[in-house]
Amino acid sequence: MNPPRTPTTPGSPGTPGTPRTRRTPAVLIDAHRVGRSLVRHELLLLASLFRWMVRRPHGVGEGWAFGYARGQGAMMLGFGFVCVVETVTMSVLLKDHPLAHRILLALDLYTILIVAGLHAASVTRPHVLTDTTLRLRRFATVDLLVPLTAVSSVRRELCLTHEKKDGELSLEAGSQTTVTLELSAEAEYVTFFGRPRAVRLVRFHADDADRLVGEIDRLRRAQGDFTPARSEPSPLPARPV
Repeated sequence: MNPPRTPTTPGSPGTPGTPRTRRTPAVLIDAHRVGRSLVRHELLLLASLFRWMVRRPHGVGEGWAFGYARGQGAMMLGFGFVCVVETVTMSVLLKDHPLAHRILLALDLYTILIVAGLHAASVTRPHVLTDTTLRLRRFATVDLLVPLTAVSSVRRELCLTHEKKDGELSLEAGSQTTVTLELSAEAEYVTFFGRPRAVRLVRFHADDADRLVGEIDRLRRAQGDFTPARSEPSPLPARPV
């Protein structure tokens, strides 16, 4: 004689009637975030190309725009020239292989488009200074908004080497920065892959660095929060806790 069966209730753990909750693996979530970031970045580059053609900068409004594209113009031009030469060379070498030729031609043309988009983004997304904020940008990847009340020191400083450290951000143009900005409070921006990051020290490039530093000092003086610019580097800020 078989033992009586225990009735199963939907939702009871360990029973056939229990609905199983499937959790999305973390690797899939990360892959989705990375893919979304890449697509967003490509779309921003394409939009920058359009803005470049119609001469319409992004996010300037009533502020003062300070460009940084000249600092890397030669490098971007050289990179684009290399891509064009490589495209022509591969087209000649693969003329007897139509399928491979079409695939590589599409990839090469897309690379040239991205290089042009990067330069367009650096032209149409300049640094923007207003009466109360300084907006620092690099291509379509970094967008940092700094209140002028959080600026403890700003100076003209040429740096050619940049080490990655916690609490610091370097926005190089042509491997150099010309302005160093120290903050009394953390400023936060979103990284390329969508993660927030706080910084207390920012180094960036501006084509007219002297004028930008002077304007920042003038606005801070008008707000009653002014420390004269120094010619010597100050100690690095403490690492954020």
